[in-house]
Amino acid sequence: MAMMKISREAMPALYARIAAEQSLILPVKTAGQTNFAAWDEGAEVDLCTLKTVKSAKDAFFPQSENLYTCKTEDKKITVTPEKLTDEHFVLFGIKACDLRGIEVLDKVFLSEPIDTFYAARRAHGTVVAMACAAPSESCFCHAFGIDPTAPAGADVVIWPVGESFMWQAQTEKGEALTALAGDLLAAAEAADETALEEARTFTKTVMAKLPYADLSLEGWGAGKTDEKFNSPVWDTLYKGCLACGTCTFVCPTCQCYDIKDYTTGAGVQRFRCWDSCMYSDFTMMAHGNNRTSQVQRFRQRFMHKLVYFPTNNDGMFSCVGCGRCVDKCPASLNIVKVIRAFEKAEKGETK
Repeated sequence: MAMMKISREAMPALYARIAAEQSLILPVKTAGQTNFAAWDEGAEVDLCTLKTVKSAKDAFFPQSENLYTCKTEDKKITVTPEKLTDEHFVLFGIKACDLRGIEVLDKVFLSEPIDTFYAARRAHGTVVAMACAAPSESCFCHAFGIDPTAPAGADVVIWPVGESFMWQAQTEKGEALTALAGDLLAAAEAADETALEEARTFTKTVMAKLPYADLSLEGWGAGKTDEKFNSPVWDTLYKGCLACGTCTFVCPTCQCYDIKDYTTGAGVQRFRCWDSCMYSDFTMMAHGNNRTSQVQRFRQRFMHKLVYFPTNNDGMFSCVGCGRCVDKCPASLNIVKVIRAFEKAEKGETK
């Protein structure tokens, strides 16, 4: 589809035009931290931040959402399901790693039995991805086959180039959003496309010099359960883990949730909220917990990302290399450290 462009000066007008038709969710800076949030005229839009603190998965899989309400009246119980999303919205500015994260969530929530809450949001959402200009030292998306200069799977892709953003629709939803942008867009010229290729080349040059540029996934993936599960590496590697769950809450692909009931006084509200496999009460049942030690819980998280998920999903890993766990883990026990610890063990290295 044709390459277009929009000036940076015209972006506020674009936001207002989109928001007049449907909800707009994009990176907003609040109290010095940038996260995806609904746009309004007073919002401090921050497209310059490479990574939001949390991923964009809230747009499709909220941290907390109501499922249904139960009320009792005259010994009669009424169950009222929460209404599914029926309003269109635009998720704007998502990066390639988070976009792959949504693909991972699709595997989970759109497989039978389909999660209708998630499916409704996916059906009504238009996704605008923004290519990365300068990845950070904690990035390693390339290890999972992700090209941050060419996000795959979005409805529209934009690239920051000089004082403009290049714009290209990828789907029918993207074409509709392009039509809505209308006169704010102009046709890209040959010089613009040359500048875009130069920008992409620069970004790839930066990627090749990052600390994790040589990260290898050899030995991980489908069919590696016995080999990795029984490794003695876990017995020492887990010891610094605080079981805080930070890694799971900033992760674009973690999909575990709990379902709880809340007494409102007039009935019971059932809702679901994010949970973490790192917590001691995760999957707690009447007979107890099937993972009773921290080493088991620690192992579960990384085995799921690197072995279990690809085993059950045609080789797709459920890590996208965004580096948020690298940035946020207070004990520096991130997935890169796990991968490299096993690599050293297999080479017979002790340090």
